[in-house]
Amino acid sequence: MSRISGILAGRLAIVTGAGSGIGRSTCQILSREGATVIAADKNLAAAEETIKNFTAPSAGELDHSFILLDLEETKSINNALEQTMKKYKRPPTLVVNSGGIIRDNFMLQMSEMDFDSVINVNLKGTFLMMQASAKAMVEAKVPQGSIVNISSIIGKMGNLGQTNYAGSKAGVIGMTKSASRELGQYNIRVNAVLPGMIDTAMAANVPEKVKELIAKQTPMKRMGKPEEIGEVIAFLCSEKSSFVTGAAIEVTGGFGM
Repeated sequence: MSRISGILAGRLAIVTGAGSGIGRSTCQILSREGATVIAADKNLAAAEETIKNFTAPSAGELDHSFILLDLEETKSINNALEQTMKKYKRPPTLVVNSGGIIRDNFMLQMSEMDFDSVINVNLKGTFLMMQASAKAMVEAKVPQGSIVNISSIIGKMGNLGQTNYAGSKAGVIGMTKSASRELGQYNIRVNAVLPGMIDTAMAANVPEKVKELIAKQTPMKRMGKPEEIGEVIAFLCSEKSSFVTGAAIEVTGGFGM
């Protein structure tokens, strides 16, 4: 008898930025809830490690996979979805856009290259992945779909040294809301999650004094954990959130409110 169960049983999910942090934790949680997971990342070895580290009881029964995906290249995004369709004979109906980068510097010193890189990955890459996956879902006439885009509380409140990052993440919020209006007619929901300071490899580059200051300004007095974001993402992927679309949900421990 199959042990596969959970609020996402039978669903096919693709997660970008799956090689670490929020993306990796999200893959683990989606698998735990019964979804077949495709871990997508520019670092293929990291994506493979994500899949190999699954601990959910159903992990051995589901045909999880990992795939190379570079969010700066349209060809790479299209190729990843083509490979997915070839392997599973259906498009993913759960899409989590968690791939992202930072190139921090004060605005007066920021190079055009660093600005472009962050916009190209965080904003344009999210758009291209969302567009390609939504097209595949519409063409396949899937009964339901859910796209979750990872923004940031910084996209709402701004931050020193992050004009590029804040701009990209603010764009993700607006793009999510617009896409939700267009895709609702196809029963595809689109939502955004706005994490606060989360204990990931990206946060490891933040000076300890800054992290301590943010913790003091956070009502819960600590940084968040990647799995705390993943749990919210799983909810937005599931039918438990069937009437939620166009939302921008803050998961910050109260920081920035």
